[in-house]
Amino acid sequence: MTPTPLPDLDLERYLGTWFEIGRLPMKYEDNATDVTATYRLADGEIVVDNRSRDENNEPVQALGRAKVGEGPSQLKVSFLPEGLRWIPFTEADYWVLRIDPDYQHALVGTPDHKFLWLLSRSPAMDVDVQEDYLAHARDEGYDLADWIRTAQSGNHVTDAMLDD
Repeated sequence: MTPTPLPDLDLERYLGTWFEIGRLPMKYEDNATDVTATYRLADGEIVVDNRSRDENNEPVQALGRAKVGEGPSQLKVSFLPEGLRWIPFTEADYWVLRIDPDYQHALVGTPDHKFLWLLSRSPAMDVDVQEDYLAHARDEGYDLADWIRTAQSGNHVTDAMLDD
């Protein structure tokens, strides 16, 4: 069963900073806390700026580029260095599966069901809202047995922290 991406997404409203409320495990985020994803437009592309703290509480940043894929909510994302982005099959499909009308909460997953993120505009999300979004993920075929609730202190990684 392939998950269903949203039929429409207002990219301008989607841009900005999102706090990761939870995720399925992925090796690049082992023990990561204070995870954020910021999307902005630059030179006709979407810049994806992921930041977090690692297991030693050190700030970490991963910069990528995204473009809209087959549908408005189907992003193709690459975190490879710019000079290597021409290599085929190096883009990941990040599909927005659900978003509230005010663009405050979002569920983003990959069509192969391996990765899933629950995002919020604030570092905390009401438990009932979380459960509603996770029920939607289950309905879309995601196995949440290994679901990780991301620790959020409310202090996201800043440019100054990365410069130190």
